Amino acid sequence: MEKNTHVDLVVIGAGPGGYAAAFRAADLGKDVLLVEKDETLGGVCLNRGCIPSKALLHISKAISETKDLSMAGVSFDKVKIDIQKVKKYKDRIVSQLNKGISSLANARKVNVLKGQAKFKSNTELTIRVGKEAKKVTFEKCIIASGSTAATIPGLPKNNDKVLTSRTALELKHIPKRLLVIGGGVIGLELGQVYSSLGSEVSVVEYLPGLIPGADPDMVKPLQKKLESQFKTIKVSTKVTKVESNSDGGFTVSLEGQEKTETKKFDSVLISVGRKPNTDLLNLSATDIDINEKGFIVVDVYQRTKVKNIFAIGDITGNPMLAHKATHEGKVAAEVSCGVSSAMDARVIPSVVYTNPEVAWVGLTEKEAKEKGVKYEKGEFPWAASGKAIILNAEQGKTKVLFDPESKKILGAAIVGPSAGDLISEACLAIEMGADAEDIGLTVHPHPTLGETFAAAAEVYTKTITDLYIPSKGVK
Repeated sequence: MEKNTHVDLVVIGAGPGGYAAAFRAADLGKDVLLVEKDETLGGVCLNRGCIPSKALLHISKAISETKDLSMAGVSFDKVKIDIQKVKKYKDRIVSQLNKGISSLANARKVNVLKGQAKFKSNTELTIRVGKEAKKVTFEKCIIASGSTAATIPGLPKNNDKVLTSRTALELKHIPKRLLVIGGGVIGLELGQVYSSLGSEVSVVEYLPGLIPGADPDMVKPLQKKLESQFKTIKVSTKVTKVESNSDGGFTVSLEGQEKTETKKFDSVLISVGRKPNTDLLNLSATDIDINEKGFIVVDVYQRTKVKNIFAIGDITGNPMLAHKATHEGKVAAEVSCGVSSAMDARVIPSVVYTNPEVAWVGLTEKEAKEKGVKYEKGEFPWAASGKAIILNAEQGKTKVLFDPESKKILGAAIVGPSAGDLISEACLAIEMGADAEDIGLTVHPHPTLGETFAAAAEVYTKTITDLYIPSKGVK
């Protein structure tokens, strides 16, 4: 690539949103330059987030399932973990997907440049590639530079035993005693992974409950499982100090509602959220607006205040999810190419890939109560599901919220195995404007976990036969 280059479209960041945007624009005939500061494509999600963590969670769930099978008369020898083979398994999956994305970029003739991009104006970038700086001018630009892990003040610096979501996945060592600071999605997923690999895990969460975005009743079965796996789970608790010890571990001061205490740990995992990478781009050289939380402000077309510059994914705000970024990337690419498109998705699903999984989409009961939204609901307990009983998942539940007047679905939540897969049916139902009868009258295969979604609708319409719900008459 020449030192000074002009392109139709430059995409900054090759994560799920960035490469989707680049590939869609290339398919629409544009000359596309994809800029990525890391050595491999795929962004945080593929290289140090979604994919490697789910690979490790797969191992964690398999270990748990083998223990459950002992109740069915099938026992295995004590689990033996070869951490080097585990790392190779995880890295092989990441590498395979890395190669796949590079192959797709080559097939579409998308030019890829490994370097750090900074704006010089609304139409110009400087890209630092090693010691060399390249100048790129563009007609259109899509910013997809993502986010990084947030932290807390006062942590010991340059200590590899202070883990982030990124370094935790490197599995350099499995601590005997691990403190997870943050009881959200990332903290609980990685906490469960390390527990399966042999760590004694404790979790501390500043807010009153785990996974703040989900309804408490849907988190309850997961919390019960975690209480049997983790040493302690403390909510409404603040970490006030983390001090290094002479033995290489840490003394952590915890401030709860009732008492303050100190505990010793061998390693600490920080999982307190993420922050947008707006500080890496020199946005002050442009006319782009940033809100008070540091996110780039965009409209439904993913366009910033500068009409030829778009932004997608984590850098535009919550929810910070890969599938949201991918959808936004396609919208931005299409609009930049003159195709009619807009970010009009009615809902974005959320999933916690723990064991059991927790998934929700659309309106939650918690939100409805806070906002005063009227709703009615149907709940189906998995204790009445043959497939759930086979899987030792009786604690699971499927819940669906409906509009009291139109009977259309407003939201849904599922807790249990494969909840992240099952929630897709609720997403489609909301997008299509389905009502309770549409769902209940759709024939689902038996025995499956999927049929619990229809059963929850039948509970609401009082047509359920797998449960006995006293009724005054036929409805």
